[in-house]
Amino acid sequence: MTCPRLVATDLDGTALRTDGSLSPRTAAAFARVEEAGSTLVFVTGRPPRWMHPVAGVLRHRGLAICANGALVYDLHTEEIVESRLITCDILEECIARLRRHVPELTFSVEYEEGFAYEPSYPLGHWDARWVTFGREVAISALTSRPGAKLLAQHPSMDPDELYRAVLEMVGDIVTPTHSSGRALIEISAQGVTKATALGALAEERGIKPAEAIAFGDMPNDLPMLTWAGTSYAVANAHPDVLAAVDHVTAANNDDGVAVVLEDLF
Repeated sequence: MTCPRLVATDLDGTALRTDGSLSPRTAAAFARVEEAGSTLVFVTGRPPRWMHPVAGVLRHRGLAICANGALVYDLHTEEIVESRLITCDILEECIARLRRHVPELTFSVEYEEGFAYEPSYPLGHWDARWVTFGREVAISALTSRPGAKLLAQHPSMDPDELYRAVLEMVGDIVTPTHSSGRALIEISAQGVTKATALGALAEERGIKPAEAIAFGDMPNDLPMLTWAGTSYAVANAHPDVLAAVDHVTAANNDDGVAVVLEDLF
């Protein structure tokens, strides 16, 4: 395979190690991509507020598609350059439907800057670390402005089972997915996925899917992996991802993305 014109990779569980760090080997492989003149895009469920440490390690290389396609973030300037948001009325309708059918769900919303969560919403490890960017609010306040991503969390359901239930309840007005291994569903505006944002970015640069390679590990990566001409899962990926890709590389903790890029670049 010749050098791809576009390299797209998920971060958590894929390019990053389980502790959230980026290894020197993988950072060096990403540098090779840009030095070769190819486009490097990090396509992640992370919000921009989680990107500063990654931007620093990467020496501010590349673009990031954040919040599963809702936000395009320039790592050179650390600024949002494009947004695809869920409107206030759709946020309200989505929460109402989900709470009516699964009352144990609790909610938070990622905005372009910061996040908010209802009092009963349990903060995960990363949100607890970055809680200064968020605020606890009444449920009605969550929908007071458009959001990049609505998160619905259940205390005990199987993640795949919860995803299927949420898709059935609100899939006609929003696009749900999941990526954390927990019963946490990430909900974007209708039609917004990692693939739609990546495809638009590639089209702007005259890059065809056949000229792109993508790496991922979780169900939220499936649209991107299906879009790219060449797709890789890391060995630790979700079974649905392992079944869908062209190739499997080493696990995230073994620098699987770097292993492939070193051969290509």
